[in-house]
Amino acid sequence: MKYTTLGRSGLSVSRIALGCMSYGSPSWRPWVLDEAAAQPFFQRAIELGINFFDTADMYSLGLSEEVTGRALRKYGRLDELVVATKVYFPMRGEAGPDMRGGAPNMSGLGRKHLVQACEASLVRLGLDTIDLYQLHRFDAAVPLEETLAALDQLVRQGKVRYVGASSTYAWRLMQALALADRHGWPRFASMQNHYNLVYREEEREMLPLCRQEGLGVIPWSPLARGLLAGTRRRTEAPATTRAATDAGLASQLYDAKEDWDVVEATVKVASARGVPPAEVALAWLLQQPGVTAPIVGATRLEHLETAVRALDVTLSESECQALEAPYRPHAVRGWL
Repeated sequence: MKYTTLGRSGLSVSRIALGCMSYGSPSWRPWVLDEAAAQPFFQRAIELGINFFDTADMYSLGLSEEVTGRALRKYGRLDELVVATKVYFPMRGEAGPDMRGGAPNMSGLGRKHLVQACEASLVRLGLDTIDLYQLHRFDAAVPLEETLAALDQLVRQGKVRYVGASSTYAWRLMQALALADRHGWPRFASMQNHYNLVYREEEREMLPLCRQEGLGVIPWSPLARGLLAGTRRRTEAPATTRAATDAGLASQLYDAKEDWDVVEATVKVASARGVPPAEVALAWLLQQPGVTAPIVGATRLEHLETAVRALDVTLSESECQALEAPYRPHAVRGWL
């Protein structure tokens, strides 16, 4: 395993993060593994040297945090591990068009909900302190000053060590960084954003900003909802339970015919190397300036093995050009 620091922070993380949305309750999403089925993934991840684990309070409506916390206490040494979770979405009831829940103070980034959510996550995770507490989305209905002051409170109380952000405009992130500097509040240590070979719009503003301001970048959906695994072609139906279940969301994120051109280029480069396409797609992402650790979901143990092998793949300039050439610009996708 290879390690690096999360941006300019002193937090040491593995260059692969295990995303824990896949572990919790299949009643939440059919492809989610229950606790018993999830255990081998945490055990193997730690054996492989992964020390970075990302979940969120809304995954399986809290059960993902419970499963993650118990597994990490069982298989790892918490002092060595980095546990990240997120806050914003409702934990019960249906979300409205703005993704806020119907019940008052049960979603969003107001002080009351943010503090209550953090305290509830600590209980579910079985921790005294969350290593990285991230805003799952930004909240236009709440003054940013209120949100950042609440995060400062949690850090000062010892409930949170580092704070991070996810999926927003670059100007909004810069506004938050400026406010934090002005008031002496904790700066975001990381950005968890939508970035992969099929969706590269973050290269325009967000990635340069993160490099300039010293934020680690931990991309979600590094394999484009499985498209870059190369297991299906543009005319084929989804091959896995998750792909079939997420077909609507995947079509919202990746609906351009050029997306399949990128997939086919990835398959071609991988075939020439004799490795799985996912390995090539992750290797490309790991080589991008500023990228700290892709967040990899795994529902088969070989997904973990492939992700770790990608660390040893160095793509040539010509291979990178072949992978990047079919890309065409997209509208902003994945978080509006």
